[in-house]
Amino acid sequence: MAGRPAPWLSRDHELLCRAVREAGKIAASFFGKRLAGWDKRPGEPVSEADLAVDDYLRRALLAERPGYGWLSEESEESANRLTAERLWVVDPIDGTRGFLKGWPEYAVAVALIAEGRPVAAVVFNPATDEFFEAVIGGGARLNGAPLAIGERTELAGMKLLVSRRERQRIVEGSGLSGCVVEAISSVAYKIALVAAARADAVVSLSEKSDWDLAAAHLVLAESGGRMTGADGGELRYNAPRPRHDSLVAANPTLHRLLLERLGRR
Repeated sequence: MAGRPAPWLSRDHELLCRAVREAGKIAASFFGKRLAGWDKRPGEPVSEADLAVDDYLRRALLAERPGYGWLSEESEESANRLTAERLWVVDPIDGTRGFLKGWPEYAVAVALIAEGRPVAAVVFNPATDEFFEAVIGGGARLNGAPLAIGERTELAGMKLLVSRRERQRIVEGSGLSGCVVEAISSVAYKIALVAAARADAVVSLSEKSDWDLAAAHLVLAESGGRMTGADGGELRYNAPRPRHDSLVAANPTLHRLLLERLGRR
């Protein structure tokens, strides 16, 4: 049963929700338009929209919480990232590649981290007006309605969400060809859809960063789901190297079955 968060956490969650809603308006103002975009590194696109959203969130969140750390995909991390008691982890537009193509599969994803785990989070898809949010111990919600993960207990026929670049590798190489597979750009949005029981699982066997996973991880966990690496290892955030080799997200039963299947690949 969802409980009442500490007063400081309630205030931070309210700040986070306000800031992400405004950030979503900025992202939406760019969506579907011809944008300046470039590759930070091969295969990692960024656009003027990513930078505008990032700039707004940095100003809005750190102005109110100047002592908090900052880790974002699109800006330099704060000097106190590893020592700050609390840290904002930000992906201004998760799913930039799809965003630039006009696909409504992107999300503004922001989490507040304390002691290596997310304690407040928002995943917002402005294109579909889906606002997923969670507070640790307080449950998860979609547009104000409580979330509960699905109850499927068999891999066969389950709806599996993957990235387009990994679809063949996961489905054919991991023995999951009996699933209904859908490719979606944003990993945070994919995980949030599992939390909302609109899909059954997310699997990725490629490296992800803290900003890809932290916000959606809390939404999933507070809906009753489980997310780890494909080796079953727990995901901890704000390490010196904020990277994760893989992820498996599902309800506890499917999560266990997926780890078993992937362990035999």
